[in-house]
Amino acid sequence: MSTQPNKDAVKTAPQKTIADSKFRINLSVALICLGFVGGMLGLSYASVPLYRLFCQVTGYGGTTQKAEDFTGKVSDTVITVSFDSNISQDLNWSFKPKQRSIKLRLGEKVTAIFLAKNVGNKISTGEASFNVSPQAAGQYFNKIECFCFTEQTLKPGEQVEMPVLFFIDPDIENDPLMSKATIITLSYTFYQQEPDEDEKTTELNNTEAKVEPVTANLTLGNSSELSKKLQ
Repeated sequence: MSTQPNKDAVKTAPQKTIADSKFRINLSVALICLGFVGGMLGLSYASVPLYRLFCQVTGYGGTTQKAEDFTGKVSDTVITVSFDSNISQDLNWSFKPKQRSIKLRLGEKVTAIFLAKNVGNKISTGEASFNVSPQAAGQYFNKIECFCFTEQTLKPGEQVEMPVLFFIDPDIENDPLMSKATIITLSYTFYQQEPDEDEKTTELNNTEAKVEPVTANLTLGNSSELSKKLQ
């Protein structure tokens, strides 16, 4: 007795195999993508100085350039630089620019002043990051002096002026993306930093100094009077 092959089984088996294969491929791609994202995230934390250097060199992400000075020709073209200031929620400071904007010629060196004040009741430390917008302006925005990426420690009620000396490279006029730009925004954000050991010691000493010892003031008189009282 001959047995006829199951036509449905013949048709179904390849389809199931193909579906399983596609599932395995999709799963592998997903795992690779997750591993890549996780690796890049870990690398970003482990290589912050390298990433920061890359941004400073390329202007990537609106990162400005670091310059010693500018000795080139100052252009007649005038551009406006506006200033933006932000503070993280865990830092009890006030932070703002003295001027909201400055008009300057391309190549002209200008100093902007920011004011930072500790409005809390304890010593705290902050560090500022920055960027400019439009992002394409980053490679032309040159800072000679800046307080960014430097820890700033303020006592309660203490206020300091933080200067930024900068210029805009005249080559910005030759960039098709920036040739028509009239305003560049320089933005700073201060973040809370963990205090170092010296700050912790100072804060502890200040706290202990506020606690006045209670001393019992007992007037016992001279020894003869005391002996009389004890008899």
